Amino acid sequence: MELSISPSSSLRISAISPHCETSSRCKKILIKPKCKSPDFSLKSSKSLSSIGLFKHRSCSTVSNRHHKRISIWVCTQIGAAGSDPVLKKVSEFKDAFWRFLRPHTIRGTALGSTSLVARALIENSNLIRWSLLLKAFSGLLALICGNGYIVGINQIYDIGIDKVNKPYLPIAAGDLSVQSAWFLVLLFAVTGLLIVGMNFGPFITALYCLGLFLGTIYSVPPFRMKRFPVVAFLIIATGRGFLLNFGVYYATRAALGLAFEWSSPVAFITTFVTLFALVIAITKDLPDVEGDRKFQISTLATKLGVRNIAFLGSGLLLLNYIGSVLAAVYMPQAFRRSLMIPAHTILALMLIFQAWLLERANYTKEAISGFYQFIWKLFYAEYIMFPFL
Repeated sequence: MELSISPSSSLRISAISPHCETSSRCKKILIKPKCKSPDFSLKSSKSLSSIGLFKHRSCSTVSNRHHKRISIWVCTQIGAAGSDPVLKKVSEFKDAFWRFLRPHTIRGTALGSTSLVARALIENSNLIRWSLLLKAFSGLLALICGNGYIVGINQIYDIGIDKVNKPYLPIAAGDLSVQSAWFLVLLFAVTGLLIVGMNFGPFITALYCLGLFLGTIYSVPPFRMKRFPVVAFLIIATGRGFLLNFGVYYATRAALGLAFEWSSPVAFITTFVTLFALVIAITKDLPDVEGDRKFQISTLATKLGVRNIAFLGSGLLLLNYIGSVLAAVYMPQAFRRSLMIPAHTILALMLIFQAWLLERANYTKEAISGFYQFIWKLFYAEYIMFPFL
């Protein structure tokens, strides 16, 4: 590499440790000074002189003993790492793997399970043991594996649609091969089943298998239940709503040595999130209308139109929030009214505002995507609040 020093340059060169000269990560850089003006920066020449590169104040008096080409050994660890093909492949796979997991669904699963475990422990704080921590983490890992299997199998069978609707997904973008995707989904399924079977007993294992089965028939031919809007909504609502909440709460009470029984807060969150999951199932098709129409996938959004489905989803969520406020009003012994009423009122107002912004934006693809992401944020917010309600 040759570095030309312009009149305005001020070159600084860091001190180089002796061992750098023998490092395999060092590179040899040649600096060939050139003067384009007689007014060569005195500051530059002094700086270079101070480290023995130039002996005089002018560019024209570069030391002859260096033959006007100065060899400097510089350690370039960052550059070496960046050019390493193995590290590059690892980095690319890590990015593709994270996108393959669909992070917004992982957050929902992790928050939901953590929130329900926290609630069960708050209700039975005298039974908390440190030995439960490992079991809780293993359960969370199993849920993430199940989530990864379901979203992964969907991507494998939706490549053509995703190239239109979600070209950033790794298989559609060509960043992850179909063979690698199959390996990952099978790994997720086997790992999840082993964890649940070894730690949580036959009943929870059966519920876990039911969740995997529903996720499979949702995406995989010849079933491909996502083609039928009502069935698709029920599958999503059952999996993300009822099975997750009931299963996690049941497993936590069993780990504490307690028989299962519904508490008012857990019955509330299960009902709330099941209806919320139905809204997610309805609105998730809003950003995908273009691809669904192209591949003749029948959804409510393609049949009724984006605007009507946005209003339907918003209306169902508003019913959820109104029901939450009424539950706090009529069951003060079961809920903290000071938190539940104002929190759900604020979230309802935020939803109305976002629906208004969507209408004002005339339902552009960007606005629809932003609205759908906002719905997921409302989903996260409910689980974050739940342990304290």
